[in-house]
Amino acid sequence: MQILTYEEKIQSELVRWQQKMQKRPNFIDRTSKKVQDKLNNIIPDKVHEAITASIKQMTRAVLTGAEFTTSMPLPKSSIEETEIAVRKRIEFYKKAGAAEGGITGAGGFWLALAEFPILLGIKLKLLFEIAALYGYPVDDYRERLFILHVFQLTFSSQKQRQHVFQQIIQWHVKCKELPEDINQFDWKTFQQEYRDYIDLAKLAQLIPGIGAAVGLVVNYRLLDQLGKTAMNAYRMRWFEEKNTLLAVTS
Repeated sequence: MQILTYEEKIQSELVRWQQKMQKRPNFIDRTSKKVQDKLNNIIPDKVHEAITASIKQMTRAVLTGAEFTTSMPLPKSSIEETEIAVRKRIEFYKKAGAAEGGITGAGGFWLALAEFPILLGIKLKLLFEIAALYGYPVDDYRERLFILHVFQLTFSSQKQRQHVFQQIIQWHVKCKELPEDINQFDWKTFQQEYRDYIDLAKLAQLIPGIGAAVGLVVNYRLLDQLGKTAMNAYRMRWFEEKNTLLAVTS
């Protein structure tokens, strides 16, 4: 029996993930969207406005702010060593997010609403740490743009996921076509388009009576989902860059 190398193992996992990202929306996807729309209608308009404002603020902060620049890129080691470290950070953030979600969910509607931007911050800190562990400079807005794509790729509908996935293919080539200066990039338009996404699964935490349970479980699962998506997105970049280098040197 052939023993797969680590690269072979994660490449097969990556192929399955890529196929999942590109599949057409099926019956379950369409049904889930209808359920989400009904859940959406339960939440008051003022809450939607507050959540949309949080996402708008988050997008602006990621692209132009300095609060997420603490993670320094690490020297690139083997992909296996890198992912051992990445998995440890994902586990840490999953447990921290679950604990935080359970506490605020038990605190009632308004505390759960106040927790929404906190969870956004936890998600983004995780993504910035993952990017740094894979060796990418998070002070470059183009890397931050990739992070936002990963975030959106994780939580969007399957139809939108197909669109976002196409945007991150061959990112090491596409990012060179972007201007070096954030002020030359039309980030305001991007922000307006990006904020249309709302973390609908998280809205269940705002429903009185089930907030605590939903907060604990949903936060854990959302961060797990985010971590897996990020790992595969950076794996894809790793293999693309490796193949490009091999093509140049051969």
